[in-house]
Amino acid sequence: MLSPLADRIRPETLQDVVGQHHLLDPNKPLRRIIESGKIPNLIFYGPSGIGKTTVASIIAKSSGKRLFKMNATMASTSDIRDMIGSLNTLGAQNGILLYLDEIQYFTKKQQQTLLEHIENGNVTLIASTTENPFFYVYNAILSRSTVFEFKSLTADDIIPAVIRGAEILSEEQNEKIEFDSPETVRKIASGCGGDVRKALNTLELCAISADRVDGKAIITSELAAELAQKSSMRYDRNGDEHYDIMSAFQKSMRGSDPDAAVHYLARLLEAGDLPSACRRLLVCACEDVGLANPQIIPIVKAAVDTALMVGLPEARIPLADAVILVALSPKSNSAYNAINIAQEDIKNGKTGPVPRCVQNKHFDGDDCQNKGQFYKYSHDYSNHYVAQQYLPNEIKNAKYYNFGDNKTEQAYKDYWGKIKNK
Repeated sequence: MLSPLADRIRPETLQDVVGQHHLLDPNKPLRRIIESGKIPNLIFYGPSGIGKTTVASIIAKSSGKRLFKMNATMASTSDIRDMIGSLNTLGAQNGILLYLDEIQYFTKKQQQTLLEHIENGNVTLIASTTENPFFYVYNAILSRSTVFEFKSLTADDIIPAVIRGAEILSEEQNEKIEFDSPETVRKIASGCGGDVRKALNTLELCAISADRVDGKAIITSELAAELAQKSSMRYDRNGDEHYDIMSAFQKSMRGSDPDAAVHYLARLLEAGDLPSACRRLLVCACEDVGLANPQIIPIVKAAVDTALMVGLPEARIPLADAVILVALSPKSNSAYNAINIAQEDIKNGKTGPVPRCVQNKHFDGDDCQNKGQFYKYSHDYSNHYVAQQYLPNEIKNAKYYNFGDNKTEQAYKDYWGKIKNK
């Protein structure tokens, strides 16, 4: 049984690796480290299908060390001990190079088991992870390793791999595989979310299901679009990509870019993540629009309620209305800043007893020389306002809220300026 096409055409030299120009072009840091032959402990971080395993394999073959491969989802502590047991044997006289895939799934104990041998140089570690290693990898291993971030591939990066894949398939199947246009190649390359493995899987499916014309397999643009239509989604609700998309969604609304905001909304909804879309939308309405357009909060809440009631796919309609409204609204974070500053004061102990005049009509003790609450009821005074101390004595002059520069808050400022300065 043949392995997947992505494994069959895996590059064997750095020159054949697609993308990762920031790491592998001549004179780039990782390229220089590899060519030096002095391989330190390395951690490769980035999405799947972008070359981490390929580069690790190329390094391993040129290292002169005995190679062990482990996947942290399946490896046990006994597997680590077995590997360590081969140290100082004839087959590992130059040491061991361990390629550990998905290191984030190793427990702290398993990572600690490796640590001693990494420290003394008997084991050189090349680990890969799709999650941020600074959150998931044991700090002692991180401090002894160099982290390189691999980035998603562009369509232009992937096109050569697709063309090469078609050539390999033609040789294997003894039948010419052709594309009906250069745009079809680009459609396969761009429909994989930056994952070359997905692109090659799509290519292989296209080759199997393509129409045969004059002894040739012709891959059409329509077929490529049909088989690649779901490949562009790269989304994991528990991974970095989840938080990146949600972050971009809120920042696009905050940045008043309705096109980007709708794009990220669509990505959330295509992944079926309706709750995250609703939550971030509500947060943005309150945090980023706030008092600049105070009516937006009940409007967005109504749109979210409607979306949750009707469900997908119809939920996209009220959410799109609300997202565009938030993106186009004037912005103010004055209330957000005010509550943050107030909470910081509380955490730092800047507080005190509630002033007597605004207490809940407590009785005065016998030691009180001036009995009585002396509360002034605002509605008994002109314009429903009277000067009175509300904050504790210790922070009676604290300032938390500052008027935003939008039309609504400036109108409030003018109104209260006239009332309070009389």
